Order: sequence, then structure tokens, then C-alpha cells
Amino acid sequence: MAERRVTIGWAEGLHARPASIFVKAVTSTGVPMTIAKEGGAPVNAGSMLGLLALGAAGGDAVVLAADAEGAEAALDRVAKLVQEGLDELPAA
Repeated sequence: MAERRVTIGWAEGLHARPASIFVKAVTSTGVPMTIAKEGGAPVNAGSMLGLLALGAAGGDAVVLAADAEGAEAALDRVAKLVQEGLDELPAA
């Protein structure tokens, strides 16, 4: 299982617009992944409801994880998106 620990770069955290950007980015990778607040239970990173229930605020540390072909590259891209608070998934 590949993992990335990152700090949420969006000031408003993973709520509303950033959550939508995040879910779209995760699903566009084609790699199933989870996200969890440090020490918390993981949720499906491609689920808007799961993501909003996570309650991750700006500056919170989260763990992204995946166990599929292409996981390392997909996690790197999504981690950069989250860490930098980007509006779209960075190129591979």
C-alpha cells in the first residue's frame, strides 16, 4: 500500500469547492484511493459525502493511500494538488 502524508493547502479545507476539485482529481486518475485524517478512519477519496464527513480543515494533516497499479504516480499528483491547494490536477 502506497501512502502520502500531506497538509491541506486550501484555507477552507476540504469543503465545497475544494472537495469538488479533489473528488474530480481522484476519479480522473483511475486509481482507487482513500483519505484519512491522521489517526482517523480512512474514507473513499472519490466520494464527496465521505470527504465532507471527514471534516478536514485547512492545515490539517491527511494520509492518502492506494494499492493499485499506478498508485505511486497518482498519489504524487493528488498529494501535490492537496498540499498546494491547486484548482486542477497537475500534469503527470
